[in-house]
Amino acid sequence: MVMVDEIPYPSTITTTKPLSLLGQGITDMEIHFLQVKFYSIGVYLEPEVVGHLQQWKGKSAKELEQNDDFFDALISAPVEKFIRIVVIKEIKGAQYGVQIETAVRDRLAADDKYEEEEEEALEKVVEFFQSKYFKKHSVITFHFPATSSTAEIVVSLEGKEDSKYVVENGNVVETIKKWYLGGTSGVSPSTITSLANNLSIELSK
Repeated sequence: MVMVDEIPYPSTITTTKPLSLLGQGITDMEIHFLQVKFYSIGVYLEPEVVGHLQQWKGKSAKELEQNDDFFDALISAPVEKFIRIVVIKEIKGAQYGVQIETAVRDRLAADDKYEEEEEEALEKVVEFFQSKYFKKHSVITFHFPATSSTAEIVVSLEGKEDSKYVVENGNVVETIKKWYLGGTSGVSPSTITSLANNLSIELSK
């Protein structure tokens, strides 16, 4: 187990194959001089991801951290990716949905990819989160298979059946990946630093 802000994360998980915890961090914000933590994040990847990042072999963690091309290559590498988010500060599902909606819409609009299909797909994601309430330690996972451009979102709430939703719009899926794994524009700088450190070590082997 790896502790991420007092929350245990297994160092490997198995989806269709074993994935390794290669990045972890939190999202937080300073409010009235207090650090408020919202979620912890664990990023699991197929160890084979390193084979797709060979051109960055020998680069320092600091160099990788600031190189968005490196994170673009990580996002587009044809390997399975799994992001596990554990809630630290309780939040309504509707608020989390709006955070995703805003982040994804703004990025897609900037890339000129925000069409009717994307808008509809995003609305359905927001709807999925709408009625949920995330207490501390609620878990949200995003599973990105290696071979398809879908994302399966699973929400685990205490005492309730897990609920699942599959996002099938490729642009929305890609942008959710970018929100969590997108280098200097990622939502959690500590997770990006951790990914850069761990991948730099893996690449030097």
